[in-house]
Amino acid sequence: MQQRFIRNVAIIAHVDHGKTTLVDQLFKHSGMFRENQAVAERLMDSMDLERERGITITAKNGSYRYGDYWINIIDTPGHADFGGQVERVLRMADGALLLVDAQEGPMPQTYFVLKKALANRLPVIVVVNKIDKPAARCEWVVDQVFDLFVKLNAPDEILDFPVVYTSAKQGYALNDPAEAVVDGGSMAPVSEMIVKHIPAPAGSPDMPLQMQVGTIDYSPYLGRLGIGKVVNGTLAINQPVVVARRDGSIRPVRISKIFHFDRDQKIAVDRASTGEIVAIAGMEDVTVGVTFTDPDDPRPLPLIDIDPPTISMDFIPNDSPFAGNEGRFVTSRHLKDRLERETLADVALQVEPLQDGVGFKVSGRGELHLSILIEKMRREGYELQATRPRVIMRQQDGQVLEPYERLTVDVDEQYQGAVIEKLGKLRGQLEEMTQNHGLTRMVFVVPTRGLLGYRPQFMTDTKGMGTMSYVFHGYGPYAGDIVNRLNGALVVKEQCVSVAYALFNLQERGTLFIGPGQPLYPGQIIGEHCRSGDLTVNPAKGKKLTNIRASGSDDAVLLTPPRLLSLEDCLSFINDDELVEVTPASIRLRKRPTAKTRG
Repeated sequence: MQQRFIRNVAIIAHVDHGKTTLVDQLFKHSGMFRENQAVAERLMDSMDLERERGITITAKNGSYRYGDYWINIIDTPGHADFGGQVERVLRMADGALLLVDAQEGPMPQTYFVLKKALANRLPVIVVVNKIDKPAARCEWVVDQVFDLFVKLNAPDEILDFPVVYTSAKQGYALNDPAEAVVDGGSMAPVSEMIVKHIPAPAGSPDMPLQMQVGTIDYSPYLGRLGIGKVVNGTLAINQPVVVARRDGSIRPVRISKIFHFDRDQKIAVDRASTGEIVAIAGMEDVTVGVTFTDPDDPRPLPLIDIDPPTISMDFIPNDSPFAGNEGRFVTSRHLKDRLERETLADVALQVEPLQDGVGFKVSGRGELHLSILIEKMRREGYELQATRPRVIMRQQDGQVLEPYERLTVDVDEQYQGAVIEKLGKLRGQLEEMTQNHGLTRMVFVVPTRGLLGYRPQFMTDTKGMGTMSYVFHGYGPYAGDIVNRLNGALVVKEQCVSVAYALFNLQERGTLFIGPGQPLYPGQIIGEHCRSGDLTVNPAKGKKLTNIRASGSDDAVLLTPPRLLSLEDCLSFINDDELVEVTPASIRLRKRPTAKTRG
């Protein structure tokens, strides 16, 4: 492939603004699929978790042909918790498509991903997506995006950005939203914009080899694959090269396989030249950020700067009475090996052994970042216990600093008072408020501590109709004490199996998390107490049997359906003296065992 006909473009956007759906349509309209070929929705979301949650968690590579041009697409996560993925894959791109919802406009993650693209001085094409929405307001969205560019001090050449209007769901793109859609439409205007406004990759095939790994993939036959852009030089199978590692050391390796991307598939090739994005095999322990370079003239590329983590939690081997019943990997050694393996692919994750016990302190970008890791591990057969997430403080000039988030909420006008009141108690500062057609958008700056566990309360206050999203704002002065959970817990007294009669009598004491017929152990949490203190309960206490029946006293037991907690709900619910027990089959809450209960 000639270098001048290559285009490398990253797709960046806020969560659920349509990045992966747009990639699907670009592939379909490229003519690279047969007309009768079955193509899965959200083709690039290959992980089960991504398909279940409807979000992109890891960056993916794909490509398609448009005329004489070969366009490499990098689909990036939209959630700020996975910002480490965005930062490193932007090194592979020569430009970016910024997707913005035609109704919502720029959101917190729009700000975040655009900031990263501008830091790399990438030319940006703005794609106003979902123009088929009844409430679409394209002109307003473009004005808001322009204001965002100005706010981020975009250089003049990037500030004059081109705009294209799309409905990725319907499969058409327009240069003007007033145009009529002809014959079902086409995605050609997007590809035309990419070819016209995104430059061909720089670099020379005559220079010494330089290729930095941006993402990691895995092959069951070849092991770990390093994916990156050939910045200079050429690559060939069996070519001797050296790897400049993150610690500065140089190690010789030999390239055993080279793959380029064809849609979402990897196709084996013999060589790759400057500007191509490829996956290569030949180094078993390849990690993100290493540079494959010429052994005679090694030229490592600068390491990728990654924002530091803001949240940490402890991962502890499972020591509950039910430990080992449901999982295959239960020991501290198992946890250590798995976490170290994760850090090779996720450079935004930090793992260190606990100083005061068995287990590991795991630090990441946010609750979602760490909960996705736990979910992946439990699906792989691991058992572990996790503590409540806590923020990572800093010391500067004798002052304690803590992380703050910029929170954007969209709520019905009738609920704005309750939201403002709750966020005020969580030390949130209201910065902006706009109203439009009965909806209120508010922007707060809130300590990260205040948002831990706030989402369930927010959904209750807004009757499930509000939306909230936030992005890291920066470090600021310690905001003082914040109380996240006021109520105590319902704690099991002894090992037993829950019965409906006992749960019926416990309903008035609080909100239950379990139903009848569940095995329980001492210290397990089965509900939230209606008062502030913990309450020890016996969920197996049956009705005393007598030979006397009275009218009205032997009615059928009516149980309120339990409140089922997701993993994120559990991590948000627990206090510092509580743990979440995670196994492949169950998620349980428990009190942290003390020296007395262990004995």
